[in-house]
Amino acid sequence: MEARTPRPGSPVRGSSSGRPVMAALDLLGRRWTLRILWELSQAPAGFRELQRRCERMSSSVLSTRLGELTGARVLTLRGDAYHLTRLGEDLVEALSPLNAWSRRWAEEMDTGPAGDGES
Repeated sequence: MEARTPRPGSPVRGSSSGRPVMAALDLLGRRWTLRILWELSQAPAGFRELQRRCERMSSSVLSTRLGELTGARVLTLRGDAYHLTRLGEDLVEALSPLNAWSRRWAEEMDTGPAGDGES
């Protein structure tokens, strides 16, 4: 079965409801998707440059993910480079609080034994 680009209003992995948030989580949960978004948020890149930046990603997986992200209107190909669309830029911005939380989490995990966080 060929993977399709998740779309709001259509059943997706983990949900038959088609709710937009479930479609977005399906798209973002695919292997390498977040890394591709991160790399393109730093600077546009062509296929080979993006593959180099993403270490060890096979060309077939990269091609599939780029197709999905382009189909989801998060990326666009202009000339010979992939760019985030305005929707893609908004997505990266929306992920910013998760990035901040993950840094706090990493610091907390480095501080010692697990606890409830209360003194």
